[in-house]
Amino acid sequence: MSTRTLKPKQIYYPESDGKPMGETDWHNAAMRRIRELLEIYFEGQEVYVCGDMLLYYEEGNPKKFIVPDVFVVRGLKLMKRRTYQMWVEQLPPNVVVEVTSLKTKRNDAVKKPELYAKLGVLEYFLYDPDGGYLKPTLQGYRLIDGEYQRIEPEADGSLTCEQLGLRLWDDGQNLQLFRLDNGQRLLRGWEQVQLALDNLKAAKTDAANAKMDLVVARKSAAEAIHQADEATAAAVRKAEEEAALRQHAEAEAAKAFAEIERLKALLHQQGRAIE
Repeated sequence: MSTRTLKPKQIYYPESDGKPMGETDWHNAAMRRIRELLEIYFEGQEVYVCGDMLLYYEEGNPKKFIVPDVFVVRGLKLMKRRTYQMWVEQLPPNVVVEVTSLKTKRNDAVKKPELYAKLGVLEYFLYDPDGGYLKPTLQGYRLIDGEYQRIEPEADGSLTCEQLGLRLWDDGQNLQLFRLDNGQRLLRGWEQVQLALDNLKAAKTDAANAKMDLVVARKSAAEAIHQADEATAAAVRKAEEEAALRQHAEAEAAKAFAEIERLKALLHQQGRAIE
C-alpha cells in the first residue's frame, strides 16, 4: 500500500481587507503627509515607514490583523512589502500614529491601543485633524510595564516621541514634526524645494543689496577722496600763503632792523661831530 506525503496547506494572507478607507480629505491628506515626512526624515536608515497596510500578528490566522494609519519600525531591512507579518519580521512597530475621527474613535481609542500594547508598540499617538471629537486634538501614550501611560504635553500642547526623536505639535492646520536634536521642522519634498527657492531668492536679493551697498560705498569713498584731495590742496595753499606772509614779515623786520641800525649809526656820527 503506497502512502503519499501531504503538503502543508498554503495559507493566504490578503493584502486588503476589502474595506474602502472611507475618510475625509483632511484625514487622507494627514495620513499621506505624516508618512511622507517620516519617510524623508529616515531616508537611507534602517527604518521602515508604512501606513494603511495589513499587519498580521498571529501566524496561521489571516483573520488576526490590524491596519495602522502610519507605523514606524526601527532596525528593519528596507524593502517593499505586501503585508507586514510579525512572525516574519520579528519586530513590532516602535510607533503607531492613528489619524482618528468620530467614526473610528472606538477602534482608535479603545480596541487598537489594547492590541498595540499586547504587540509591544512602544508609543501610540492619536491625531484628530479636523477636531471632530478628540480634545486635545493630539494625544500620545507610552508603553510602561505593559500598559500605556499618557504622555504629558508641553506648555504648547506638543508631545515628545522618544522612539523617533521628534516633537509632535498640532498647529491648528497640520501635525508638525520637529527634530529633538536641533529643533528643525520636518518638511515635505515640495516644501524643501520651496524653501530652497526662497533661500535662493533671498540670496540673490542679498547679493543685489550687497552690490548696491558696494556701489554706494565706492561712491562715498570717491567723494571722501575728492574731499580729502581738496582739503589737502587747501591746506597746501594755506601753508604756502602763510609761508609767504612769514617771509614778507621777516623781510620787513629785516628792513626795519637795518633802518634802526642806520639811524643809530647816524646819531652816533652826529654826536661825535658836536663834541
